Amino acid sequence: MDKLALRLLLSEHRASIAPESHGLSRPTRQGRRARGLSQAQIDQILHRAPDTYGRLESGRYPNPPVDLLHDVARLFRMNEQEWIALWRYALGQDPPRPLDFRSGAELPGVWGDILGAVSHPAYVNDRSWNVLAHNAPFEALFPHRRVPANAMRWMTVEPDARTVLADWETAWAPVVLPQLRVALAADPSDKTLCAIEQDVLADPVAAPLYESASAYSHLDGDERPLCHPALGRGWVTMTAAQPLAAPGSRLIILVFRPGARRRRGRPAPLRAPAAD
Repeated sequence: MDKLALRLLLSEHRASIAPESHGLSRPTRQGRRARGLSQAQIDQILHRAPDTYGRLESGRYPNPPVDLLHDVARLFRMNEQEWIALWRYALGQDPPRPLDFRSGAELPGVWGDILGAVSHPAYVNDRSWNVLAHNAPFEALFPHRRVPANAMRWMTVEPDARTVLADWETAWAPVVLPQLRVALAADPSDKTLCAIEQDVLADPVAAPLYESASAYSHLDGDERPLCHPALGRGWVTMTAAQPLAAPGSRLIILVFRPGARRRRGRPAPLRAPAAD
């Protein structure tokens, strides 16, 4: 627990909320009208026992319950980065799920500009693997340059994917299908992912692979064979990152290298120079 950071995060948010917006009067302190809600007023709004919020803000609550953190974050209208910070300061870990169930469904428009500046095939998908934006080199990966609406559906059940994704059954399915399982575990109510799973289970080739696939597959840095419609057979290295504004979304950059042979070894890891 980082008590100082926790106190600063919460007290700044508390001071920004006008008591009048909740039908309360502004508290006074030493003859002056204090800014924002008082700690006692937050207990009142959240229907908590006296000093519940005070213990949280001061760091005297060693293991605050999830529902308290959630209620405070919603009251303070925290964004996803602040929600993550609240968890890290209060519990020393990341939250198990986004604060807003809609997070990961949209991104700031500047990501479209970023993709345009990337020379490798690149795209951004939301938490349901819907393709939100992509660049021209990514379009070139698909027959007739028709980019699919959902990357996961295309990789798992679309027939032309098994032509572009070389050795689909042995090289791609065993690492793609676990990603569908992981995404569903994070949000079993996601209608898009549930529909894709049903399509996978109805596919005579994909279904047994899905049911026997490992529980987890690492995406970042993996190299897989690919038949580029214009450049021919080669290998693509997957790289992945997550835009902080949208938990569950991903930026995927595909580094394509023509040639029949797989690269020997991997590039050396990037590390900061050792301190003197």
